[in-house]
Amino acid sequence: MRALISVYDKTGVVEFGQGLHELGWEIVSSGGTAGALREAGVPVLSVEEVTGSPEMLDGRVKTLHPRIHGGILADRTKPDHLARLEELEIAAIDLVVSNLYPFRDEPSVEQIDIGGPSMVRAAAKNFAAVGIITDPSDYKEVIDELSASGALSDSTRRRLARAAFAHTAAYDAAIVNWLDDGDPIPPTLHLALEKTDDLRYGENPHQAGARYRPVAESRWLDHVVQHEGLALSYLNLFDADAAWRVVHDLGNLAKSPAVAIIKHANPCGAAVASSLAEAYRNAYECDSRSAFGGIVALNRVLDHDTVDAIENAAQADVIIAPGFESGSIERLRAKRRNTRVLEGPPPDAISVDLRQISGGWLAQNPHHFAADVASWKVVTERQPTDAEMADAAFAWRVCGHVTSNAIVLAKAGTAWGIGAGQQNRVESGQIATSKADGRAAGGACASDAFYPFPDGIEAAASAGVAVVIQPGGALGDDAVIAKANSLGLSMIFTGERHFKH
Repeated sequence: MRALISVYDKTGVVEFGQGLHELGWEIVSSGGTAGALREAGVPVLSVEEVTGSPEMLDGRVKTLHPRIHGGILADRTKPDHLARLEELEIAAIDLVVSNLYPFRDEPSVEQIDIGGPSMVRAAAKNFAAVGIITDPSDYKEVIDELSASGALSDSTRRRLARAAFAHTAAYDAAIVNWLDDGDPIPPTLHLALEKTDDLRYGENPHQAGARYRPVAESRWLDHVVQHEGLALSYLNLFDADAAWRVVHDLGNLAKSPAVAIIKHANPCGAAVASSLAEAYRNAYECDSRSAFGGIVALNRVLDHDTVDAIENAAQADVIIAPGFESGSIERLRAKRRNTRVLEGPPPDAISVDLRQISGGWLAQNPHHFAADVASWKVVTERQPTDAEMADAAFAWRVCGHVTSNAIVLAKAGTAWGIGAGQQNRVESGQIATSKADGRAAGGACASDAFYPFPDGIEAAASAGVAVVIQPGGALGDDAVIAKANSLGLSMIFTGERHFKH
């Protein structure tokens, strides 16, 4: 039996080679892999000895040879294939061990592997007779199976072949993405994802669910530590990600402790304050009924004052924070036994936002706030005060994270009324006004898209706000501005819509 071993990642390869040698296998190898095996006392036949040709072109050509690929690709069920190998004195290769250059870590033309993928794909194509290993974690299982039965089973070879094709597909995808050179909407998209977790279920218990991440790339969720609670479900992760992004966005805006409470991917509470406990109380009081079973995200270490506030509030499904004061987790465990308690790093940036529809996929740049305060325009006779401008900026930021149509009423760093996901803007405003219940008086009203008619401004005025912030750009802007002037409101146009679906 002959094995060809040529790997970049040499983790465990010496021990694996020793295991094959002890089982009586002949090993063909080249370059650094051959050197490592020989140094460990493992007999190795060089690729040059097999091919009769030296490496050339700085190593770009060494395994691309009929005496290598003929040995891998020959169909062992066809007598003429076997006769041809015998005629040309080519020995069959029964196992290929190869992994590819670290292109993701060091993208360049020289890291584009040619011989490696060719060997991997050849062995994977001929998986009926040839084993292919691309992941060092498979070494032990292969040695154990060879030791026990002398050969790899059909199911093992098939599993290894699938992993091999996934390996080369991910490698090619990384090269394509590099050649895209940052193009956010390239001609083609190539996703290579690996499953990290089987989830309790999908959106509903009768749906299977799992989390995937880009192959060989770490994401913030990979570094989350779950201190308490049941296993996470699809919606737990979906909502926790939304909460984590909102709270970091608000905290970065205000440079203050921030809390976001998310229910069904929408904020039902959001606040910044001088202390985390105060931010939590304000966020919770925004809509305490909706907060039941929600996701609580905090951008500061959870301290005991905030635990006191949480203990007096409704049950949360998930609490996520960057850290926990000593003893705080034990207190949460005692009072909130069903709450999942997570500790995690800041969220990752998203390169492209993908969404599946029945006709394929939609892609866009990730949601972000492009227009800064300097580009905003006050379009009314009345100018906002500094406090009103701060309220407007906070309301606008929260509004960008709310499902459209979205209206947010805020004052002094707290979103007191949030109207989300209605088919018309007036009803979103009515919901926000009802929830605010006068607490946003003198504050700000944010709308994620323009007000087409003055009735939206009348709804904002009924909530008692002093300033309205919206994108502007409607045909009826003049009438809307006139209505704001007649009501004594300030109005800011941001020039940027923030629909979220």
